[in-house]
Amino acid sequence: MTAKPYRRGAEGLELFVRLQPGASRAELGGLREGAGGHFFMEARVTAPPEGGKANAALLKLLSKELGLAKSRIRITAGESAREKTLRLEGDPDALSARLEVLLSS
Repeated sequence: MTAKPYRRGAEGLELFVRLQPGASRAELGGLREGAGGHFFMEARVTAPPEGGKANAALLKLLSKELGLAKSRIRITAGESAREKTLRLEGDPDALSARLEVLLSS
């Protein structure tokens, strides 16, 4: 897969996510192309988009799916938007390998 919804850094990854709050079930997966050819990982959460509930649900879902503590995931851009940038702290090789598995399923 050549299109990637993340960028590697020395101490982790920047992950680009398009969030759908209020979904019937919580799940990660799939790519979505945004403006200018930028790619996002699709994420769905059941929480509503109010009071930070959808963002909290996204962090919980990512933590579970990536095996990463919630304290090592933070939203760095797009707090109140559907398209978000998250910082994942950890081994970039392990994180990118896990993301590739999620994207291919």
